[in-house]
Amino acid sequence: MKQRGFTLIEILIAMAIFTLIGLASTGLLTTVIDSNDLSSERFEKLQQLQRAMVIIERDIQQAVPRPVRAEGETQTVVMAGGEVDDSDGDGIGFVRGGWHNPQLMLPRSTLQYVAYRLDEDRLERLYSNYVDNVIGYEPKTRTLLENIESFTVEFISAESSTDDSDDLSWSESYQGEALPTAVAIEFVSKDFGLVRREFALTGGSA
Repeated sequence: MKQRGFTLIEILIAMAIFTLIGLASTGLLTTVIDSNDLSSERFEKLQQLQRAMVIIERDIQQAVPRPVRAEGETQTVVMAGGEVDDSDGDGIGFVRGGWHNPQLMLPRSTLQYVAYRLDEDRLERLYSNYVDNVIGYEPKTRTLLENIESFTVEFISAESSTDDSDDLSWSESYQGEALPTAVAIEFVSKDFGLVRREFALTGGSA
């Protein structure tokens, strides 16, 4: 029996089919890889957001009514927030407790002064090793989040209550010798949109 091989046209058609299958597979693989990279990047940013919120929550809920010296001068304000000169949005500063120092082995207390500000689309945390620093000391800076379009801070205190209601209203600034009842932070992220968290201060003014 005489065997019949493939014709040139059949070979060309087969090659074209395999080429199309290869191109489709390459395109699908590229899409999967790009999608995986995008998901990994998104997940990393989400983790960064969660870490930042944990740090902010820890700081605010461990706030203590402890004033600090500014440029060598004793102050009475224990928490200040609202519009500040060195921030592109609002800012807030206070002393927090609970700074881990086991058995006081390090030459510092368990108190730490911290502040938050917005600088060139970066939400920054400012801190120092000592509550009362020498004149001219520059605090350390840590970037918590990037691509932040705005940053606002609001407060509830005994003074912010309305006269004809027991309800308390949020105020845009605060400077007090006692801690406020609650603090709210709000920022707009290019990656996650509007984010707002409200914190009750157990040692705040009633």
